[in-house]
Amino acid sequence: MELVELVNQQVGIKEKEMLTPGQVMKAMILNGLGFLSAPLYLFEQFFVGKATEHLIGEGVLPSHLNDDRLARALDKYYAVGTTQLFTAIAIKAAEKFQVKMNSIHLDGTSMYVHGEYAKPSEKGVNSVKIEGEVKIQESKPESEMKAIELKHGYSRDHRPDLKQFIIDMICTGDGDIPLYLKIDSGNIDDKSVFVDRLKEFKKSWTFEGVNVADSALYTKDNIIAMIEMNWITRVPLSIKSA
Repeated sequence: MELVELVNQQVGIKEKEMLTPGQVMKAMILNGLGFLSAPLYLFEQFFVGKATEHLIGEGVLPSHLNDDRLARALDKYYAVGTTQLFTAIAIKAAEKFQVKMNSIHLDGTSMYVHGEYAKPSEKGVNSVKIEGEVKIQESKPESEMKAIELKHGYSRDHRPDLKQFIIDMICTGDGDIPLYLKIDSGNIDDKSVFVDRLKEFKKSWTFEGVNVADSALYTKDNIIAMIEMNWITRVPLSIKSA
């Protein structure tokens, strides 16, 4: 797939970096395949005793694969855009392995998290005591690149008590190869975003095949929006005639 080279091209590298962003991503994948449930601060320990120079690159030691380096790489992926980066990798893989594009399948799922995950506005005003005086800290302006929000929403895991985020993914009918990934805030409704996901996918892939999704796709607005697309879905049982 030439994963490392492609990620470095998309994200960019610095001359003095011991590990490139592509190598960090490769290490993350190896870690996920072998030790998925481990927290990120144990990332370095996973590679102790493993042939890191052979697996990742010349001169790479387990000590280089620490959580600080991982965090900096994750920030870079975010700055580029996770959907853009994922799509670029998927396109490369599909071309390399000649994946057929006769049909694609879209679905969303929820991933719950533990903890409060309060927004800055929910945490109250910060104050700092300086030489007996209390000085109010002004909140920093919101970044131009808006992050997702961990919120309560419809939980596929039946945990409405916990906040969550949403993963929308498109896979090909040929081997269920993932081609598109979008991460959303926890309260996003499938019905409101599914068509947008399919259209965004079509722009990246120039796709003319059949779009398949569950009954969340079947709404009046969505059907009108898909007038020039080929699609298959199931009529929701909430409709009397169904």
